Amino acid sequence: MHITSLATGHPPHRYDQEQLLEAIKRMWMNTHHNPRRVEQLHRAVQVKERFLALPMGAYENLSGFTESNDHFIKVGTDVAADVVSRALTEADLTATDVDAIFFVSVTGVATPSIDAKLCNRLGFRPDIKRIPIFGLGCVAGAAGMARVYDYLKAYPEHVALLVSVELCSLTLQPQDLSIANLIASGLFGDGGACVVGLGNRHPKAATVGPKVLGSQSRLYPDTEDVMGWKIGSDGFEVILKATVPQLAEAHLQTDVDGFLNAYGLTRSDITHWVCHTGGPKVLQAFEKSLELPNNALHRSWKSLQTVGNLSSSSVLFVLKDMMESAEANAGDYGLLLAMGPGFCCEMVLLQW
Repeated sequence: MHITSLATGHPPHRYDQEQLLEAIKRMWMNTHHNPRRVEQLHRAVQVKERFLALPMGAYENLSGFTESNDHFIKVGTDVAADVVSRALTEADLTATDVDAIFFVSVTGVATPSIDAKLCNRLGFRPDIKRIPIFGLGCVAGAAGMARVYDYLKAYPEHVALLVSVELCSLTLQPQDLSIANLIASGLFGDGGACVVGLGNRHPKAATVGPKVLGSQSRLYPDTEDVMGWKIGSDGFEVILKATVPQLAEAHLQTDVDGFLNAYGLTRSDITHWVCHTGGPKVLQAFEKSLELPNNALHRSWKSLQTVGNLSSSSVLFVLKDMMESAEANAGDYGLLLAMGPGFCCEMVLLQW
């Protein structure tokens, strides 16, 4: 599989973290007994600015899950259409060239799914294969890339898209004063991404990378309650346990070493680390477990600071930054890595 283009984007509403913090403190000033604690949690995640699906003042007036989800469908379709259109233009392709579209998201629900709504708007062929994937959360950017790779191995003449849209702000629960929700209110942002993948036999397949060479999944037993959503009448209530960094630190080295060994590689052969921006403690766990050199995850740290954690879209933002940097030389290896609900890990081996 050849990654021929990658486009990223956001809804239009951009705010710095200080503006968002003041709005959150106003929202909870009459219910949270310790507003300073809210401020401490927001500053600890090290996010400096984020994009939101709606203007900041609109969130206090949302009537409930139905209205929030309606915004997810409308804004999410707009963001998806934008990134798909730009990615196809960059790849010198049109919508009718696309054979399959994989759509990943975990911050809203739609039936028909947003990928179906793109078909009429953008003019995909009636025989396009649609594969919407819900529930993988933060790991879905890497897992989605792996599933596109699997598809293009079977259909090497085809064009396949990976589209990720996450509007995390629409899942905020104003009545939930749990530590997990307080952290989420400062950590997660909104955005989307589109990867255009070409099979190896496609006439436009690039002769240089990045190429996907392979992937591997890891699911850790008895960890279903570590991360995810509790979904009820009020919508999505975040589940985010403090053990996430410990799980990353405990498992990643063994998992990555085993994956790379299958390709005759070691961690020292990986020049470019493309890791999901899970938060400071998660990134620190990645660095420690994988014994990474200083600054190896600087793109992930940068993405966290500038846009926040975008769930499944985050690792694709980091990859986009890597591709635009032109730092990779022919033959360089990269590892795209994310973790998420399950609790699980997905690894994708890249080569330029």
